[in-house]
Amino acid sequence: MRIFIAGQKAFGEQVYKLCAARGHEIAGVSAPPFAGDGDKPDRLRAAAEKDGAPWIEAGKLNAAALPDGVDLICAAHSHDFIGRKTRERARLGAIGYHPSLLPLHRGRDAIVWTLHMGEKVTGGTIYWMNDIMDGGDIAAQEHIFVPPGATAGDLWRDQLFPLGLKLYERVLSDLERGIIVRQPQNHDLATWEPSWDRPPLKRPDPEG
Repeated sequence: MRIFIAGQKAFGEQVYKLCAARGHEIAGVSAPPFAGDGDKPDRLRAAAEKDGAPWIEAGKLNAAALPDGVDLICAAHSHDFIGRKTRERARLGAIGYHPSLLPLHRGRDAIVWTLHMGEKVTGGTIYWMNDIMDGGDIAAQEHIFVPPGATAGDLWRDQLFPLGLKLYERVLSDLERGIIVRQPQNHDLATWEPSWDRPPLKRPDPEG
């Protein structure tokens, strides 16, 4: 497949490497120019530029900017909302990883809210993006137990980050064999929480 990756940081870099290692062509990436507030390139951007893959600055991905011939968009720690027109330009659409058991804890800070609410079980979900934020059909999902005393950083680094890669590998394997899993979310069970202390997602494709 010809895959475009929208993301950032270590998770974006590892999803990039996973796709490349499985023999997929990287059509390009969308990522911030720099890591945090520093002057070092973001890790996803750096990986793409090392391989000569096109880079689009995060916040500027829209239907016109997406390269031609993309089969699949993969969101990997992306803070951009990928609009409908952009998704429709990819043959299969767009998938993303969310660190919760969707439809629970939709929103940007799912891990923080999971811990704030004292929950003992959480998990990760690969889902097909649609016009509802974190509301698309589920492609793969798995639960984990929350260790006592875990911080948001601990839970992401030790469990939810590697789980995301595992689920991405599962979904890519399915798609490589022509298997498309789409389990609709039960919207009656959905919960959503606002960002804990960060701005809302950017919407570079305002018309969806």
